[in-house]
Amino acid sequence: MVIEKVLDFHATIGESPTWVPEERALYWIDVKAPALHRYRPDDQATRTWPMTSDIGGFALADDGSAVVALRQGLFRLELDSGALQPLAPPPYDPALFRFNEGACDGNGRFWIGVMFDPLQGSPPAQPGRLHSFTLSQGLRSEPDAAELHNGMAWSADGRTFFLSHSNSGAIFAFDYEAAAGRIRNRRVFATVPSGLGVPDGAAIDTEGGYWAALHGGGRLRRFHRDGSVDRDVDLPVSQPTMLAFAGENLATLYVTSASDKLSPEQKAREPHAGGMFRLDTRSRGVARPFRVR
Repeated sequence: MVIEKVLDFHATIGESPTWVPEERALYWIDVKAPALHRYRPDDQATRTWPMTSDIGGFALADDGSAVVALRQGLFRLELDSGALQPLAPPPYDPALFRFNEGACDGNGRFWIGVMFDPLQGSPPAQPGRLHSFTLSQGLRSEPDAAELHNGMAWSADGRTFFLSHSNSGAIFAFDYEAAAGRIRNRRVFATVPSGLGVPDGAAIDTEGGYWAALHGGGRLRRFHRDGSVDRDVDLPVSQPTMLAFAGENLATLYVTSASDKLSPEQKAREPHAGGMFRLDTRSRGVARPFRVR
């Protein structure tokens, strides 16, 4: 399998690649060198919107703006000017937590995870609450808590919601009530052994396969719809973060990665850490909603 490097960006924590078909572009973020980025594969054009604090997720809005989940709260980003307007304060102490991972359901509800990531010192880890957001109802606390949320995805029929608690290595499935935007009946979908890294961002293919980036494990892992392991795809970086099916027929897989916390020796072995990669897995993806409403 050919794995092609498409952006040698050396991102600190590249994350959240999202395919926007009408623009033929991938939007993605760098969490710690905080910015929203756009990349067009057809002509290699890029654009960057710098952020004012750590960015953990984003969604696009119908009016041409974006909603960005920053450590300091939720903001509307005017894509033309780059101006930020506050939408909701952080539902946590920003000295201890930040948003991490974001994804929209088919009705435009923006789900946002939380990560324990203190700015100073090494206090005991604490769980943070999962949240969701709509432009009409604002920010809503949801019935799940973890030290590190990741791996959000929906089954093709929208009835199952997936969510990782990365630090425990667990990937959970929930029943999803689309009309109300409610999760219930949490159960373990799959687990990742500690020696293989932690389950990070994810995507779903048309056969019901759940693809997870194993951060620290240098691979992608595809799970069958029953949670059993199908196969692994080894990568040239140890810290893949998230993946997105993109392009014609959603047949190309893009993967972001991180260079964060790598030693000089590790960076020498991984000169493209923090880059974006592209590969053909012979799978086709389920379209991922990206509009918040």
